[in-house]
Amino acid sequence: MAITLTEPAAERIHNYLDKRGKGVGVRLGVKTTGCSGMAYVVEFADAVEDADTVFEDRGIKLIVNPKSLVYLDGTELDFGKEGLNEGFKFNNPNEKARCGCGESFSI
Repeated sequence: MAITLTEPAAERIHNYLDKRGKGVGVRLGVKTTGCSGMAYVVEFADAVEDADTVFEDRGIKLIVNPKSLVYLDGTELDFGKEGLNEGFKFNNPNEKARCGCGESFSI
């Protein structure tokens, strides 16, 4: 099991954490929402909970709760810009479908 980062994602997270001035890493997860069923969540993490799984890649701690881990296993987190839009992109091999707007997915 692993969750990894591309270099652009790692740079962006390093910059966010530096500007924020605190935090142990980022928490990755999923929540129930949208037309396909689930959406990805990226949040700053100030602590690691006992039940969390922690992956470290490119000097960044990626913290995942047990409920989300089954959906995120094998995922690569990327960061990119397309026109005026920029953001994190989850390259998840477990995805079976994504909604038309790109905001939610199903497994």
